[in-house]
This record gives sequence, structure tokens and C-alpha cells, in this order.
Amino acid sequence: LGSDLCKVFPEAVKLTHRDLDITNRAQVLESILKIKPDLVINAAAYTDVEGCEDKQELAFQVNGYGPGNIAEACNKIGATLVHFSTDYVFDGSRTEYLESDAPNPINVYGQSKLLGEQEIIEKLGNYRIVRISWLFGTHGKNFVETMLKLSGDMEKVKVVNDQFGKPTYTVDLAHKISEIVVHEAGIYHITNEGVCSWYEFASSFISNAVPCTSEEFPRKAKRPKYSVLVNTKTQPMRHWKEALNDYRKERNI
Repeated sequence: LGSDLCKVFPEAVKLTHRDLDITNRAQVLESILKIKPDLVINAAAYTDVEGCEDKQELAFQVNGYGPGNIAEACNKIGATLVHFSTDYVFDGSRTEYLESDAPNPINVYGQSKLLGEQEIIEKLGNYRIVRISWLFGTHGKNFVETMLKLSGDMEKVKVVNDQFGKPTYTVDLAHKISEIVVHEAGIYHITNEGVCSWYEFASSFISNAVPCTSEEFPRKAKRPKYSVLVNTKTQPMRHWKEALNDYRKERNI
């Protein structure tokens, strides 16, 4: 996502983790007050859902207090903050979620991301919290790349068919942010359209996917059964299948 955002905002000052540790409050304040940006987009996060269960302190520092540091700095200079949150702030007990629905995360990753939302709301008025889900893109690891590799290595690939969400192409999401910044402050749900299970998603690009239940695929972190985000505030993006076709052309797969 960060790489695609750089293409949409080519004149932005681009900082990686090597340049700025968002968990270091003094460093964040110094950096943002020096640059004095009108807009700050935070795509930094600890997104390893399983890893968050093992490294809880790191998860809360990076996903929770780090965004709070950025919000504090933005407040000092009157900058707008765009921050990415997650569908995992919800427990999955409902089939879909509006921006106004109350979060109730069931794993440490979701809890840490919810803390990030709360820190931002507490410290800054001019924010856009963008909840996203099931990202895939040409930079970095993602579900599509993982499934393609497994498909080539294994006769059959087991994929859970009882978790539902909305796959989202990072290119589409990045372009949407330029629209979000001119909207009013608040929480936004931004995904590609179309709901599917992980199995349905995998089956759209590999031929040897086999459905299984979450119980057959035990993991340390609980996953919400439904994490379908409903966008009520902006024009919907295209269907994930159309976006996936573009991704596959870009990757020649």
C-alpha cells in the first residue's frame, strides 16, 4: 500500500521505518514539525496477526500508541491525518459492518488497531481513519502470492470457506485516498466491492483450492467470521474480480 501511495502522491516526503520510528514520540514530533506537511498518511503497521499474539507490547506500540504520536504532531501544526485501520476491529458476529458500528476486536491485532483509532480521535480533530480489508498488491506479501506459490508446490491447497470479507486492491485504495482527504473528518470503510470467502477468493485464480473450516485450520489468533465493511460515505470502488484481473496483468500471472 505504501508503494502505491507513493505513486499517487509523487511529491510527498516519503519516510520508511529506517527514517522514522513512529513509536518514538520525540522523533515523530521532531520530524513532522520540521517538515510541516499539510497532509500526513500513515501506512505503517505491524500486520502479522499471529505475530501480534506473541509480541503484544510491540503490537500496541506500533498499531496503537504510534498513530497517537503522529496525531499529536499533526494537531500541533494543523495537518490532516489519514490512517489505515482494519476490518479486524469487529468480532464477526454480524454479516456486515457500517462505519458507525461499535468495534469489538477478538484478537490482539484488532485490539491494537482499535487503540490506534482511539488515540487519533482523542488527540486530533482533522483525521480520516480508513478501515480496510484483505489487501493485495504488487509490492510485498499478500494472500494471492501465497496461494499461487502453494498451488504450485502442493497437489491440493486447503483454504477456509467460513470467513467472509472484501478483497481490496492497493492500487484502487491508494487512488481513493486523494478523494477521502477532501471529505469531512471521520471513519471510512474503503474496500473493493463484492463479498467472498477466502476459499472463493483463492478459487478465482488457482484451480486446486479445497474448502475447509476454520476448525480444520487452527491458528493462535481468532479471526472474525464476517468482516464485511460497508461503505456509506463515498462512491463505491469496482468489484474485486475486476481489480484482481488488473493485478494479474501487472504481475503477468
